[in-house]
Amino acid sequence: MRIKKGKLAALLCAVLLLPGCSFQSINNSGSGLLSQSSPSDSPQSSAEESREEPTTEPENRKVRVVAVGDNLVQTGVLRAAQSYSTDGTYDFGPCYENVKPYIQAGDVSIINQETLIANDEFPITGSNFNFNSPTQLGQAILDAGFNVITMSNNHMLDKGIDGLIATMNYWDNMRAKNDITVVGAYRDQEDMENIRIREVNGVKMAFVAFTEHTNGIPMPKNTDVKIILTSDTETMKSQIKAADAIADVVVVSVHWGIEDSFVVSDQCRELAQDFVDWGADVILGSHTHTAETMEYLTRQDGTQGFVFYSLGNFISAQTDSFNMLGEMADFDIIVDGQTGEVLISDVKVIPVITHYDDGKLRNLRLYPYSMYTEELANSHGLPVAPLGTAKKFNMDVLNKYIQDNIPVEFQKLD
Repeated sequence: MRIKKGKLAALLCAVLLLPGCSFQSINNSGSGLLSQSSPSDSPQSSAEESREEPTTEPENRKVRVVAVGDNLVQTGVLRAAQSYSTDGTYDFGPCYENVKPYIQAGDVSIINQETLIANDEFPITGSNFNFNSPTQLGQAILDAGFNVITMSNNHMLDKGIDGLIATMNYWDNMRAKNDITVVGAYRDQEDMENIRIREVNGVKMAFVAFTEHTNGIPMPKNTDVKIILTSDTETMKSQIKAADAIADVVVVSVHWGIEDSFVVSDQCRELAQDFVDWGADVILGSHTHTAETMEYLTRQDGTQGFVFYSLGNFISAQTDSFNMLGEMADFDIIVDGQTGEVLISDVKVIPVITHYDDGKLRNLRLYPYSMYTEELANSHGLPVAPLGTAKKFNMDVLNKYIQDNIPVEFQKLD
């Protein structure tokens, strides 16, 4: 059993409260040794003992988590937001309206913000591996209910180091006004070692984030800014272990895998097991733009973590059928009140569909599976949209993706 810092005391208390044992906590010498108290035979002592309140066991603590994959704000999404706006800017609210209740149901709701939001200091772009979104997007994310934002992905350096710093400035400003946690890009070494903690329902949750690459754009040698690549095994291990030492729960967001593939690579599977062995409790994968499988992973001591290999797209303006399906993870994290053991329970995955009306990707918005209909599927604009190779789309296509990649025990379709 994995016991984290601060949990040994709970176990010790449980031992000291075994029937028939009476202990003083620390002897007065300050040596730290436990000393057994002398039993008293006086009637008064017996009466006092009989009036003592029964010891109550510490209660389990629970956090409900909702997590989605890539918020990939491409040109089609930008155009949709412009069309919804009444003031000539961008209104992303209608894009997320149908899934908003699900997001707001989480105590912690996590999103991978795939595109930069560079504080309106750079041109707004949604194509050519050169993404930057307007500041209205960040507010829409918060309005939808997200309170944990991960920045670690392959588009972090699309506008160079200055674009990344501008995005960090934007999120710092939003963090000063809102109760949010932002992870994945750091001002310097000290900032990187300052593990992000969010306390919810008495549970300390730590967040770390890594990316496989940055589209071949290297970090400048003269910058103090830090990001963590999956090739940097020692830093990832150090981050997870440091998080594990100070928190009840460790959540790893990782941008990895093979784009447009449902196949989980051996490298991702091996790294996921390493993460869990180092102390991760939940792994949230992204980057493939497809909805991949998920599973429990077991440590040598028998405890378990859980990995979503890729949650796929949350929103995008892609034009292949396999990119239209994303996963919204909904699960409970339970911390045992006596042992501190972390359990990932009631894991459900809600399929989320990106829908647009025609070949120009008009009226682009999200639907949870329970709201999606045969009529909507048959009217999807994907078959007549430009580009792409997987152009057939209907409920049969959608259901096959779900059945092939989301294990039945985790599907939430109603």
